[in-house]
Amino acid sequence: MSQISIEYKNKIVKILEDGGVITYVTDTVWGLGCLPCNEKAVKKIYEIKKREVQKPLILMSNEIYNLLEYVKPIPEIGQRLIKKYFPGALTIVTDKSEKTPDYVTSGMSTVGIRIPNNEIFRQICEIIPGHVLATTSANLSHQPSAKTYEQALANMSGLADIVINDYGYKAQGTESTVVGVMNNELRIFRQGAIEIDL
Repeated sequence: MSQISIEYKNKIVKILEDGGVITYVTDTVWGLGCLPCNEKAVKKIYEIKKREVQKPLILMSNEIYNLLEYVKPIPEIGQRLIKKYFPGALTIVTDKSEKTPDYVTSGMSTVGIRIPNNEIFRQICEIIPGHVLATTSANLSHQPSAKTYEQALANMSGLADIVINDYGYKAQGTESTVVGVMNNELRIFRQGAIEIDL
């Protein structure tokens, strides 16, 4: 299977640095994302999706280390989830740090973090500034998530600044399981691809 070319990587980086929004494959469904430090780009995601401002974005990366500065120390139960299920189809919601902007989390004191298990997503994160994307699914609000490159193109063509090919590394099609870990307690917000078993 293919890798993303150097020229294409440079194009992706430039789009993000210029406040653009990109669409990409993950291990679950297709994502729409931008650099978390760019408020203009985050607002663009909400406009593209027609997303309610009270619904937060999450942060995704290729390595947990890149996400740790965005959150407060993760409770022990959360650390166990990370060891068992990252990378994979699990989003962990935990207390955010000062580094995570309020405009990413809709003013909430928590943020979702995830490490998708997809080679193309990993390659994108390796090259972008900070290695972290503020992200949501690549579809209009209240519409089905994009599960293929063709669906992502149909949803985001003319809206996102670029729709990156999956190079054969397909999305599985089921959203991530979303779990809250606050005060060392575990709460399932959305049952998705992973059944939690600690």
